[in-house]
Amino acid sequence: MKKFLIVSGVLLVLAAVLAGCGGQAATEAPAAVEPTKAPEVVQPTEAPAISELSGDPIRGGLLYNDWMSGLGADVPATDQPLWATQTTNTRTGKDTWRCKECHGWDYKGFEGAYGKGSHATGFIGVLQVVGADPNEILAALKGSTNPDHDFSVVMDDQALTDIALFLSEAALDSAAFIDADKKAVGGNLENGKAVYDQNCASCHGVDGTALNFGDATAPMYVGPKSLDNPWEVVHKARFGIPGEMPALASVTMEVQDYIDLLAYAQSLPAASPAVSLGGRLYDNWIKEIGAADIIDNQPLWATQTTNTRTGNDTWRCKECHGWDYLGNEGRYASGSHATGFPGIFDAKDKSAEELMAALKSENHDFSTYLNDAQASALVAFMQQLQDLKPYINDDKTVNGDAEKGKALYDTSCASCHGADGKTLNFDDGEVFVGTLAADNPWEIFNKISYGQPNTPGMPVGISLGWSWQDIVDVLAYLQTLPIE
Repeated sequence: MKKFLIVSGVLLVLAAVLAGCGGQAATEAPAAVEPTKAPEVVQPTEAPAISELSGDPIRGGLLYNDWMSGLGADVPATDQPLWATQTTNTRTGKDTWRCKECHGWDYKGFEGAYGKGSHATGFIGVLQVVGADPNEILAALKGSTNPDHDFSVVMDDQALTDIALFLSEAALDSAAFIDADKKAVGGNLENGKAVYDQNCASCHGVDGTALNFGDATAPMYVGPKSLDNPWEVVHKARFGIPGEMPALASVTMEVQDYIDLLAYAQSLPAASPAVSLGGRLYDNWIKEIGAADIIDNQPLWATQTTNTRTGNDTWRCKECHGWDYLGNEGRYASGSHATGFPGIFDAKDKSAEELMAALKSENHDFSTYLNDAQASALVAFMQQLQDLKPYINDDKTVNGDAEKGKALYDTSCASCHGADGKTLNFDDGEVFVGTLAADNPWEIFNKISYGQPNTPGMPVGISLGWSWQDIVDVLAYLQTLPIE
């Protein structure tokens, strides 16, 4: 929705004025004439009634964010026509067609948060049309005020109607509860926590760090996001994210509940627990930190001849010490992964100083690649290692409750992996989450617990507040899913 003005129609009513004749001296009456036929009186017609639009303003709010994803539509081949009238926002393609990119998450356009910075366009906001006739808004969306703002060429009538209803009925003026410093004003933390725990924690985690909106090198969680762009957080909480997050507006929520939720979200931590980062670094630190491929083998690799892998694999902690952390005394004691290297399970009893020294020792020096924070995270991970023998048996079966695991899976995993675990296909073949859980439950235990390296969209089990038994229950359920 680019620069446009919604002009309310004004009905002009004309009143007939009847003039009376003044008195005059009497004159001789004129000869009688045949009276003329009175003109036929035309009854005035009523003004046509304004049609009442039928649609879903909640869906309209979702489409305001990203109608292409919301409708599963192709991105138009060129920039939105009005985009060429501004030069301050250098984005191209899909972003130029998003309503929010012109008019802002606060709906104020150049008078709001998008009045400056990389998102600035100079385009007007849409907050002023709240309460306006949605028919007129719909007409503007079809180019009535500017033909370059005709979205009927890319969206169907119902989608445009839903957006018109959102703008007329549901766009929220946040000026009263978000101050100039982006802080929530007038929020109740206790109620905000209750709203969060009931509606958000199952995906975002009890502390808001289970999902990363950024990437491995620049993570972004609920807490800092709500401080950086509170208008976006409120909009997405109300109307959802296409294909990712349901709309809280679909449940019973008052405006005050959103204020309380924002206030609580702004109290959440900015960083994920170091232990979850450490678990991903143990899995594949090269992928997690986005490092370049390493051609040369890890120096200690030359001391063994049983594992023939080369390059990146030789630098992965798990490749030497195993998914069960037991090295040559565990699953990697034989087979193609065998190296003869010891496990790290006993590291949990060592001090942070001892473990840091080991990470910088001769032929085992990772300080060239990992910074102090990353090395500390790896240390934190090692210091809390769990004995997996009570949970996972030698025959790869697990001691979990699949029914309880299903409930957790449906809440936090099914949206990406699918109800049957076959939505995502791994390793360029017919390999699904059920396949991996049956083949290597130790690996899946690690990934459920700490996340997948450099895969922000995958929840972190320990940040969801799951116990080790919860994780095993999920693993038990995964083993019931199809393997091909």
